[in-house]
Amino acid sequence: MNVSIVWFRDDLRVADNPALLAATGEGSAVALYVLDEESPGIRALGGAVKWWLHYALVDLRAELAQLGIELILRRGPGVGVVTELAAELGAGALYWNRRYGGPEREVDAAVKSWAGDKGIHAESFQANLLHEPWKVRTGAGNPYQVFTPFWRTVSTEDFRAPLGHPDPGSGFGAPLPESDGLESWNLLPTTPDWAGGLRENWQPTAAAGHELLADFLNERVGDYSDARDRPDQRGTSRLSPYLRWGQLSPFQIWAGLAQIRQSGPTSHSSTPAGSTGPAVFASELGWREFCWHQLYHHPDLATTNLRPQFDHFPWRTAGGDERSAEHLAAWQQGKTGIPMVDAGQRELWHTGVMHNRVRMVAASFLVKNLGFDWRVGEQWFWDTLIDADAASNPANWQWVAGSGADASPYFRIFNPLTQAKKFDPAAKYVSRWVPEVLSSDYPEPIVDLQVTRREALESYASIKA
Repeated sequence: MNVSIVWFRDDLRVADNPALLAATGEGSAVALYVLDEESPGIRALGGAVKWWLHYALVDLRAELAQLGIELILRRGPGVGVVTELAAELGAGALYWNRRYGGPEREVDAAVKSWAGDKGIHAESFQANLLHEPWKVRTGAGNPYQVFTPFWRTVSTEDFRAPLGHPDPGSGFGAPLPESDGLESWNLLPTTPDWAGGLRENWQPTAAAGHELLADFLNERVGDYSDARDRPDQRGTSRLSPYLRWGQLSPFQIWAGLAQIRQSGPTSHSSTPAGSTGPAVFASELGWREFCWHQLYHHPDLATTNLRPQFDHFPWRTAGGDERSAEHLAAWQQGKTGIPMVDAGQRELWHTGVMHNRVRMVAASFLVKNLGFDWRVGEQWFWDTLIDADAASNPANWQWVAGSGADASPYFRIFNPLTQAKKFDPAAKYVSRWVPEVLSSDYPEPIVDLQVTRREALESYASIKA
């Protein structure tokens, strides 16, 4: 019996999965997930993301089992693992959904080349971005460097509706090669087990993602324009980790949002007439696209300044002097003496996420008040965020630092005290995460905000010139 392999990556869902539909449409299908941290250039996953991945794979295996499809787990270099399994099974076809990082594209191209040499059909699909990066260009034929014209262009373009999921009975009936045991991958923390807060706050299943999406669209998207900036309110969608691992697709989210935008607010009691919430949330999906397009055109986004003039900027590094080490540890642990920054870091450590407004404040403080290289913060978020991905994480850090795309004015410095007064006026957010804030147990600020702001502006003046 001829069998097709569907190779899962950042698309851990059975609905709206064109690669899975193609594989099952050919007859018998086998699913494969490869934990590849060994191919050249592939970035090892952070700890929090690994925690999510473990449970997402448990969920995917259960969903595939309902279709009669087995999920094989293998660890190792992607090219070797995929080609070895294809040879073991005598596979006639390989299907996957496209990735956009440079090293990942090299792996995919190598597998496709091998398949061509062996007479095996190999095909990839668009599933994780609404717009393919190579298709979006300025009038001059260049990639967009500024978000507003990028979004003005792509937001009016049409794209496909979400796809369904395969019918049951597409599995491969013959004995299958051995699969790794998920527990052997040690994705979950043990000594110490720091994931208690993650378990309290998240259900890493596709069903939970769809429930959150429905709740957000039905109850909160109408207030999104203002509420999204309030860490003291439940105003954000909380969908980012489900997008990170593809348990929700951007097509599914956009379709749900489009129903509100097209039918009008009167059909959704929580969306008042004249609300800009749906449009603003749509632009947030657009910003995600913009980050991924940056990564496609700049594969070294996490390590290299997009603006070369920042290559000689006088940033501090993690391996600097003792005082630098103390300042960095205070920032990471939420003990800087700056309430909103500390609240954000403690929220991050407990829940695996940090409110987006607070992310900007905490990042600005690290880069511009403490003077650290943005890559130090990017690495910390990479290891601690459950929604850290290869595009949004470095692109947003470069935006804050001023070294990235759309970073104008790049010398903007967020004042964490002013931000707290504006977006957490009753200090509910700070009080929740820093209960000792008004007591003698709370430390004095590790730096003077006004002095460090002035020093940062002097450093940025050379870039501005």
